[in-house]
Amino acid sequence: METPGNLFCVAAPSGAGKSSLVKAVLELDSRLAVSVSHTTRSPRGQELDGREYWFVGEPEFRAMVERGEFFEWAQVHGHLYGTSRKAIEERLARGEDVVLEIDWQGALQIKQIFPHAVLIFVLPPSWDELAQRLNRRGEDRLEVIATRLANARTEVAQARHFDFVIINALFETALFDLKTVVHSQRLKYAAQLRNRSQVFAALGLA
Repeated sequence: METPGNLFCVAAPSGAGKSSLVKAVLELDSRLAVSVSHTTRSPRGQELDGREYWFVGEPEFRAMVERGEFFEWAQVHGHLYGTSRKAIEERLARGEDVVLEIDWQGALQIKQIFPHAVLIFVLPPSWDELAQRLNRRGEDRLEVIATRLANARTEVAQARHFDFVIINALFETALFDLKTVVHSQRLKYAAQLRNRSQVFAALGLA
């Protein structure tokens, strides 16, 4: 599906800092819009319905799956997550750049639908640091943290399938890296051709 807008999919194991990085880059880049995913898990901390996620019950989520309302959906840590088809299509068609916070399964599914989607994986600097971050977060029980760390082994192994990898050792550096990826993608020939087709046509390049 060719669209003038760029689609960025950011994935990471829980605790690697994905949400903080995406939130920060959205505040710095007015051309980026976030697509809010649906999930069956309960809100954590200060999360709000419609801001971090659309929080829905499992029956409603399953009904949305049956109606074909998701580009992709997956089960992660015992909960269901899905990306709205309509929201993504409309924004990309308008030429907006959209960023998705998504698990690795969903990112790879999105790549099949949008070959020009940019997949970005955020890695922690070490397993010890990841464990410390999950504990410092103070949002999960010890058994939940243990499950997240175990799942992280599988998740991290998928980084090789992504276009870019950012190691979040120092937040400011990782944020700079994320901004660089976004800007670089916008300047690629194919992306410029999709987004500035009239200019290319006027110059005899389209």
